[in-house]
Amino acid sequence: MKSICADLVLQRLVPDACSALNRQLYECLRNAILDGSLAPSSALPSSRDLAREISLSRNTVLHAYEQLRAEGYVLSQVGSGTFVAETAPETHLAVGRACNADESPQPQKAVPLARRAQALVDDASAAPRQWGAFMPGVPDVTQFPHRLFGRILGRLWRNPSPEMLTYSHGGGHIDLRVAIAEHLRVARAVRCNADQVLITEGVHQAIDLTLRMLADPRDTVWVEEPGYWGFHKVLNMGAWRVRPLRVDVEGDGPRAGWPRAGAAPRLIFVTPSHQYPLGSVMSLARRRELIGLARERGAWIVEDDYDSEFRFSGRPIPSMQGLEEDSPVIYIGTFSKTLFPGLRVGYMVLPRGLAHHFRTAHADLYREGHAITQVALAELITQGHYAAHIRRMRMLYGRRRAALAGLIQEHLGPDYLHAAASNAGLHLVLQLPESTDDVAIADAAEARGVLTRPLSRYYRFGDGRPGLLLGYACVEEARIEGALQTLLDSGI
Repeated sequence: MKSICADLVLQRLVPDACSALNRQLYECLRNAILDGSLAPSSALPSSRDLAREISLSRNTVLHAYEQLRAEGYVLSQVGSGTFVAETAPETHLAVGRACNADESPQPQKAVPLARRAQALVDDASAAPRQWGAFMPGVPDVTQFPHRLFGRILGRLWRNPSPEMLTYSHGGGHIDLRVAIAEHLRVARAVRCNADQVLITEGVHQAIDLTLRMLADPRDTVWVEEPGYWGFHKVLNMGAWRVRPLRVDVEGDGPRAGWPRAGAAPRLIFVTPSHQYPLGSVMSLARRRELIGLARERGAWIVEDDYDSEFRFSGRPIPSMQGLEEDSPVIYIGTFSKTLFPGLRVGYMVLPRGLAHHFRTAHADLYREGHAITQVALAELITQGHYAAHIRRMRMLYGRRRAALAGLIQEHLGPDYLHAAASNAGLHLVLQLPESTDDVAIADAAEARGVLTRPLSRYYRFGDGRPGLLLGYACVEEARIEGALQTLLDSGI
């Protein structure tokens, strides 16, 4: 005579070639427990007996029992057998109820958030779609040498050391820190060694760490106006006093646009080599003035050098950090623009007096990791593949920028190209007449499949100039004209 458990299995189990048999048996038994067919505290047959009764291998039954035990559906007592648990896991009971097609979904209750969190959610800037014309700030990820990188990763994964699989400590893997330091010395005139380099998971983490380490609540922080929305998102989650450093105000001296009142800044966030989003280059005079002010007032400058590798004419613009020995500048860079954003690898170059403290705090706050990825990236750099990739992409992006700029002039005229823009980066600023609603145009374009960002959203201190950021890096040249025409049809 078969057991009740075996009868239930034979009635309900319908073999499915798409799923492993032990998984099907586990789900069959779990459902019987959830619907009460196998009552709490009832004994299940031994794995050997059930295997014989339902004509399956004992290993199949053992795997199913083990999964039920791991998830809390059954309990095993040595010498006594296996029993259905008194209380099934609530998460699975909730799933069971949710799957009932006869029940109407219940409306979700409003969940109270902290005020800063609610403001962040209400004014979210990260777009759900991140690929296609004309998404700014996104490189052509299809051109990344993924097969080469995959071979490096595959070799490392075949025999990883324990140190590569545990929490890291020390600011990132030494191989990558050495490779970055050498690359920055040559390509960006950054004065540093590997001990000053700290690997982060992108620019946002670097900003967050810098604020936590160097700015107390109510300290004053200067940010560019207009400026990168990511700076503001992180700043808005703290209690710092934020003042605008206006980059679009013209004057006869380097201090034009600087805040005229308020406390001395503790931190000054700038994008001097290719201002984001307008694209201008900070003059040498203004850079030296800013460094002088930082030294005089005990402030730190945070230089975000997010896409300086892509300059299409003229000489490269050297970093602000490298202008003076032991400058009060924290240099931030990322591989998101040169390789692909999903890599989530950035870096900081810290003044010598800060490096040890930042490494210690970074390990405690964020735990570090991704050592194998970092070693693979170090090989990509040291073997010359990274520099070769940048050279290829610089030529590709240069052609795409020229194509887009030419089409804008043809269809709209030269006045629509922002005058401050330099021949660099991954996006153009399309300048619009003062009365234009750039947010409405961006929404209309998105509904037609074209992505862009309204320039006015980058101003945080009063009304901003209308315009659109047009990213050309992730759109093929053959598609640029069609995408631009769609944009023009959206209300420009």
